Amino acid sequence: MSGEISHKGIIKALSAQRILVEIINESACSACHAKGMCSAADMKEKEIEINHFSGEYHVGQAVEIVGKTSQGFKALFYGYLFPFLLIMIVLITLTSLQFSEGLSGLLSLSILIPYYFILYITRNRIRKSFEFEIKPLP
Repeated sequence: MSGEISHKGIIKALSAQRILVEIINESACSACHAKGMCSAADMKEKEIEINHFSGEYHVGQAVEIVGKTSQGFKALFYGYLFPFLLIMIVLITLTSLQFSEGLSGLLSLSILIPYYFILYITRNRIRKSFEFEIKPLP
């Protein structure tokens, strides 16, 4: 593993403090010749905000966005692994305390409401830990 994740994109907005780059995130099957026959083909446009950059850039310029692999793992942890662990811990705890299965399941799923609310409140602080570099393409 190289330790980096890179995507090609196009600069959509530019200011002195930030650059907004639009990337197209393609699934593995989106390049397949039979993607029209399959409902799994998916291409999504995403916008990445770059706050620290050097060099001259302009709107419409093709660039490459580079991030660390560890950032991908961190996003995976915050978005999927930790919530899954929370659900399982609450479910096992409530079941062992002799709550009914239905109530245990409902309460374990309801733990996600405060979790994602806290994640939403702290989004600006978390955003600072996800830094990307920008490189011009020839």
